[in-house]
Amino acid sequence: MAENMAERKKAILRAVTDDYITTAEPVGSRTIARKYGLGVSSATIRNEMADLEEEGYLEQPHASAGRIPSDKGYRFYVDSLMTGRYLPGFEEKRIRLEYERRRDEIRALIRTTARVLGDISQCASVVVGPAVKTAEIRHIQLVPLSSETVLVLVVTNAGLVEHRVLTIEHTMHSADLDRISRILNSKLRGSTLAQMRGAVLREVQAELSAYAAFLDQMFELLLAAMHSPDEERVYVDGLMQLLAQPEFKDVDRARPVLEFLESDDLVLRALAVAGSRGLGGTVVTIGSENVRDELQSCSVISAPYGVAGKVVGTIAVVGPTRLDYSTVTALVGYMAEGLSDILARLNSRESGE
Repeated sequence: MAENMAERKKAILRAVTDDYITTAEPVGSRTIARKYGLGVSSATIRNEMADLEEEGYLEQPHASAGRIPSDKGYRFYVDSLMTGRYLPGFEEKRIRLEYERRRDEIRALIRTTARVLGDISQCASVVVGPAVKTAEIRHIQLVPLSSETVLVLVVTNAGLVEHRVLTIEHTMHSADLDRISRILNSKLRGSTLAQMRGAVLREVQAELSAYAAFLDQMFELLLAAMHSPDEERVYVDGLMQLLAQPEFKDVDRARPVLEFLESDDLVLRALAVAGSRGLGGTVVTIGSENVRDELQSCSVISAPYGVAGKVVGTIAVVGPTRLDYSTVTALVGYMAEGLSDILARLNSRESGE
C-alpha cells in the first residue's frame, strides 16, 4: 500500500499526523476539513480516515474520539510525507554558540549537547561519549608538579584528555620528562590504549630502559584507564521535559522509560545500532520497532558522530511516538555533525596540521 497510496489519503494522513503532533489530541474529520484546506467535505475525509484505519495507518483510541497515527502511520509519515528537515536559524545559532564556548572541553561539550538537545526537543536526550579504550593517542605530555609527582596527560583523537598524577621515588628533571614524552609520542601516536602492549611497548621500554620503573608505573596507570566504567560515557538530560509530555503524565507508563534511561548498559546496547551504520544520517525507530519493551511507547531518533571517518559516540532523542519528527531529525543530525566537526578540528590541531 505504501508507494501506491492515493494522494488524497496521503494528504489526510499527513494532516492527521501534523495535527496530532501539535495538539496531542485525537483528530476528527471536521478538524481536518476546517484547518487543512484539502478541498473535500468532512464526510469524504471521514471515509478516507476509516480506510486508513482499516489499513493500519490510523487508530481510534475511543469509539467517540477522533483518530491518531499508528506506528505504521508514523513510519509512512517519516519515510514518505515528512517535509522540511531544517532547524530555525535561532536554534542553529544557539547550538553554534554553545559548541564554540565548549570546544576545548570534550566532556563539558557532551554534557552541553545533552542539555541543549533536551531543551530544544522537549524530550529526553542521550549522548554517548567516546570510549577511552578505543580512542587513538594523539599526544602524550609529562609535566613535573613537584619533586615527587608527575602529571601524565594523554590527548586522544576523540578530544578526550586523560590525566593521571604519578608519584615517583626519584626526582626527574624536565629534560628527562621531555625526552620520554618525545619518544612516547613517536612510538605510540596513533595507537589505542588497548594496543599499548606487546612489541610497541617493549620497543619503548628498550629505548627508555633507564626509566624502567617510571614507565612501569605510568603504563599501569594508563592501562587502568581502559577499564573506566561505561557510566562515565552516558549523559542523559531532559527527563523533566519528557515527563511533561501528555503521554507520560501517567507514572506507570513513564516508569519503564525512566528505568531504561537510568541503565547505562541498556542505553549503550540500544544505541549501538545507530553507531554500527557508520557516520552520516539519522536512524528513526518508532514504537513497536524498538526491540526493548520499555521503549514500545516511544520513538528514538539517533545519529552517530565521530572523527576521521570513525564513529566514537552517538546522540539521541527519546520521546513519545507523537514526535515532531521533521524538527527532531534535523536537530539530531545537526548536532551530530557539529560534534564531528569539533572533534576534527581538535584532532587536526593535535596533529599539527
